[in-house]
Amino acid sequence: MDKAREAALKILHAVHQQGAYANVALAKELRQGGLSDMDRRFVTELVYGTVKAGETLDWIIKKYLSRPWKKVNPVVQDILRLGTYQLRYMDKIPASAACNESVELTKKFANKGAAGFVNGILRSMAREPEKGAFPSGKGNATVQLALREQHPEWLVRRWIKEFGYDEAEQLCRFNNQQAPLSVRTNTLKTSPSELRLQLVAAGVEVQPSQLVDEGFILEEHGALDSLSALQEGYCQVQDESSMLVAHVLSPEPGELVLDVCSAPGGKTTHIAALMENRGRIVACDIYDHKLQRVMENAYRLGIQIIEPRLQDARTIGRDFAGQADRVLVDAPCSGLGVLRRKPDSRWRKTPELIRELPALQLAILESAAEAVKPGGILVYSTCTIAHEENQDVVSSFLQAHQEFVLENAGERLPVPRREAMVQLYPQRDGTDGFFIACMRKK
Repeated sequence: MDKAREAALKILHAVHQQGAYANVALAKELRQGGLSDMDRRFVTELVYGTVKAGETLDWIIKKYLSRPWKKVNPVVQDILRLGTYQLRYMDKIPASAACNESVELTKKFANKGAAGFVNGILRSMAREPEKGAFPSGKGNATVQLALREQHPEWLVRRWIKEFGYDEAEQLCRFNNQQAPLSVRTNTLKTSPSELRLQLVAAGVEVQPSQLVDEGFILEEHGALDSLSALQEGYCQVQDESSMLVAHVLSPEPGELVLDVCSAPGGKTTHIAALMENRGRIVACDIYDHKLQRVMENAYRLGIQIIEPRLQDARTIGRDFAGQADRVLVDAPCSGLGVLRRKPDSRWRKTPELIRELPALQLAILESAAEAVKPGGILVYSTCTIAHEENQDVVSSFLQAHQEFVLENAGERLPVPRREAMVQLYPQRDGTDGFFIACMRKK
C-alpha cells in the first residue's frame, strides 16, 4: 500500500466529510511522521491539487459514471478524485500507477466490489480521455472557463459580468498560482535593511515589497520553524496587501486604538510597531484561542501594549463610547481576494454568503463607530473583492452617519493611489485582493 496516497486519502476525507480545512488537515497528518521528504511533497501536491480542482474533478468523473454520483460511497468518491487528478493533471504519474494504487486504496477502505468499480472508471478515463473533454463552442465559454480554471461556475459568471471574460480568466489563473510567503519587518527590533541582510545570511531569497517599505517576499526559504529571524521576533508573517491597513490607520504613539476583529494579530502588531510600543491597543475577538495567538505573536515581537479582550465586535462601541483615537474594523468577509491561499476556500463560498455578510459587517462598523472620539479615525478593511461587502457597506454607513466623512485612503498609503476607497484586485495589482476605507469623525 502506498503510504503517501493513503495519507492523502485520509486528508481528503477530513476535508470533504468532516469539514476540515485542507492546510490544517494536511499539517496534522504530516506531523504524525512516517513519510520521507519526497512523500511529504507528493502528499502535499496530491491534496492541494485535488482539493483545488474540486468540482472540476467531479464533473470529469460523472462523464464516466453509469450511476448517480450521490449514490457513490463518499470514500470511493475521494479515491476517484485522487485517481482522476493524477490521470488528468500529473503527467509524470503513469496511468497504470494511478489506477492500480486507487484500486488498492478501495480494497482497504471500501470493498472488493467497489474496487472493480473504481478500476473500470479510471481505466476507461485513461483509454478515452475525450469523454471528459470540457465543453466548447458557442454558449459554453463560461462553463469551460470555470472547469478549465477550477472555479465555481457562479463565481466565474459573476466575474465575467463585472470584469469581462479576459480579466475574469486572469483572476482565475492568479488564484491558481502558489501564493508567496511575505513577512513584515518588526521595526521595534530591527530595520528593513538589517532584516534583509539577516534573511540573506540565512540562505533566504528575498525580494522587497512594492507596496510597503517594511515588507519582503521570501521566494526561497527553508522551514519556518528554523528561520531565526522569524522565531526571534525580527519579522512577522503577514500578507503583503494586509500591511497597508495599519498605514491607512496611521496610529500615533500614546493613543488608544481598538482593533475590533484582531486575530491572528498581523495588523494588531503592525499598529503597535507604528506606535513605537507606546500607548494602548485593545484587541478584540470572539474566540479565546485566537486571542491567545495574538498574544503569542505580541510576546515574540516584544510588544507590551496589546490588551486582549474576548468580546463580540457588535457590542464594543458601548464599552468605549467616544474614547478611541483610532478604530480598525478588519471585518469578517467572503475572502474572495485571497482564494489562492486556501485551496478548498473557493468551493466553500456561496452567493448567499455574499448577500448575508454585509448586514454583519455594517453592524460591526456601526458599533465600532460609537467608540471613535471626535476627530478620530475609523478604518474599515476586508480581504474580498465583492463590492457588496466593501464600497456598498461603507456607502450605507456614511449615509446613515453624517458625523463621519470619508478620507482619501489612497493618499495615506506608502505608495499613494488615487482612489478614496482603496480596492486592490489580484488580476490588476498582482497581490491579494484587499479593500480599505478611512473615515474621520467630525
